[in-house]
Amino acid sequence: MEWLPSSSPVRLLEQPDPKYPMPEPARLLAAYRAMVLGRRFDAQATTLTKQGRLAVYPSSRGQEACQVGAVLSIGADDWLFPTYRDSVSLVARGIDPVEVLTLLRGDWHCGYDVPATRTAAQCTPLATQTLHAVGLAHGEARKGNDTVAMALLGDGATSEGDFHEALNFAAVFRAPVVFFVQNNGYAISVPLAKQSVAPSLAHKGIGYGMRSEQVDGNDAAAVLSVLDSAVAHARAGNGPFLVEAHTYRMEAHTNADDATRYRPPGEVEHWQQRDPIGLLERHLRAGGHLDDAAVERIAAEAEEFAAGVRTRMQQEPAVDPEDLFRHVYAEPTPQLTEQLAQLRAEQEAL
Repeated sequence: MEWLPSSSPVRLLEQPDPKYPMPEPARLLAAYRAMVLGRRFDAQATTLTKQGRLAVYPSSRGQEACQVGAVLSIGADDWLFPTYRDSVSLVARGIDPVEVLTLLRGDWHCGYDVPATRTAAQCTPLATQTLHAVGLAHGEARKGNDTVAMALLGDGATSEGDFHEALNFAAVFRAPVVFFVQNNGYAISVPLAKQSVAPSLAHKGIGYGMRSEQVDGNDAAAVLSVLDSAVAHARAGNGPFLVEAHTYRMEAHTNADDATRYRPPGEVEHWQQRDPIGLLERHLRAGGHLDDAAVERIAAEAEEFAAGVRTRMQQEPAVDPEDLFRHVYAEPTPQLTEQLAQLRAEQEAL
């Protein structure tokens, strides 16, 4: 049946697929640039964590084709529902990188304007954002809008109850949402083999009666083409779509994790041979769409971008102690009012 996923992950850079067209060179060049900038941002954020400027940072190095492809497949009026590992997606969507890092810095809010960017706050609890995405998509459909919600999640999230509730609701009510699973092989330290024995995570959509597909998550062209198809399917009113991308997390789960304790020797080196940026660069060079000068220009742009992030993140943020009392209750309690008065008295006495 047409809603069954392909028997093996879709690839385009190394072999054509009659079901999925190759994206135009200009679009692949835009993806390449965003991936290079995204990787440099990711490396800079990791360094900022080591310097104590961030409380934590979950790297997505190696998953750039997924991070960028998700954003390039949706429109400005569509909604993105990211996880804590999807900072590169937010940067690719044009959100201020310092605002992206605000939450990871330890601030009390997500840092960017959610309604203006049509990007939900990065979600730390696994799979809860899938329910948020389904709810928004269903509401938009009821209002007659053709908005699509893109929910990003990892393989570990597919083991959560919220994920299954979200899929069931989306399928029953034909909500225009795309579930994009970035299967990077591990849920922290738990390998995929100990999470599911399904033929693929894409097959989990079948039980809910939704279209599903699996794609090589390191093949940027395939990711774009498959997600384009999924978004078009949802936007046309045909219901939700589940896409599983087979990719790999090159770094540890976060800066607090020691991946050498659970990843076998040589595994990272094996996946480095399928680096998504390298695969796309070779394809673009072979087609005459990218040369040394362009590669150097984009690399220089990425360095300048990272330098700007670094400079701004080294600046101490301006904080207001009274923020401790704002947005706690719609109407402040007597205790909070008393504590606020005490704070103001102490400030006046300084």
